[in-house]
Amino acid sequence: MSRAEVSIGEARYAVSVRSGDHSLTADEPAALGGGNTGPAPYDLLLASLGACTAITLKMYAERKQWPLAAAHVALHFHRVDDVARIDRVLTLEGALSDDQRARLADIAERTPVTLTLKGGLGIETRLA
Repeated sequence: MSRAEVSIGEARYAVSVRSGDHSLTADEPAALGGGNTGPAPYDLLLASLGACTAITLKMYAERKQWPLAAAHVALHFHRVDDVARIDRVLTLEGALSDDQRARLADIAERTPVTLTLKGGLGIETRLA
């Protein structure tokens, strides 16, 4: 399904990310010793969740022919007493009814990336 390759070389923490036909750089901020040449890993995690949320809401609204003009997803990752959480705030534009807005908020709770993060994910590591 999804694939990515990530490589690090001479640059302190900057990595090259390749996924399909797309490339980007990820890095740590200067405050953590990086060069701030790209989003940090947790920023990419939030971007993935936000992208999946916005795309899913757009697809659902299109299928229902609802007047969703735009969907904005603001995300914040934080840790309190070793408990990690993500706060997600949806801003929905368009002449949507209260019921439609509530349904879209409900759909956001069941996007593929949301369910993966909430359910946990096994990771198998091996040497090449």
